[in-house]
Amino acid sequence: MFAISLGDDGAELGPLEPWQAEEFLAHIDRGRDYIGRFNGLPDVVTDLESSRAFLRAYAEKTAADAGRICGIRRDGELVGAVILRTMDVPEGTAEAGCWLEPSAVGRGLVTRAVRVLIDWAVGERGIHRVEWWVSSDNAPSIAVARRLGMTKDGVLRESYPYRGKRHDMEVWSVLAPEWRTANGDRPASAT
Repeated sequence: MFAISLGDDGAELGPLEPWQAEEFLAHIDRGRDYIGRFNGLPDVVTDLESSRAFLRAYAEKTAADAGRICGIRRDGELVGAVILRTMDVPEGTAEAGCWLEPSAVGRGLVTRAVRVLIDWAVGERGIHRVEWWVSSDNAPSIAVARRLGMTKDGVLRESYPYRGKRHDMEVWSVLAPEWRTANGDRPASAT
């Protein structure tokens, strides 16, 4: 398996695949409460079979060129992930997302990992618009969108029912020309 360095702190980004379901489940279990504040993933990945099914769905998206999941590891341990939840190459659009377990928060891992993912989407797959959908209450994720140079497109008021509450969802985005201007034409990573 290959990995891409995210810096000199032992952090790496690499693909997550169905055969890693046990490790993925252990990661979700370590961060279940923290991740579940804004992300429904802990309600979906509850046992080994659901973990395998989730990773299998992303393997199928990867094979169909319609999405992707990459794990964030620190010193070899899976501590989070970044995704292209959707990717429509003919339309040139994608939606990125992320999560971390508490031990990995505050180290810039998500920003660095999403930067690699967007570089790949724009540089290799020709994606023109990358979106970032986030609860208005999720300040850390909004800060990532800002650090990535995304623009807030708007707020979908009370559009996301989650755990008994309706959340406002913010839509942020970056366009390929903006990304290239802000980040140069770095070579795309093979994620």
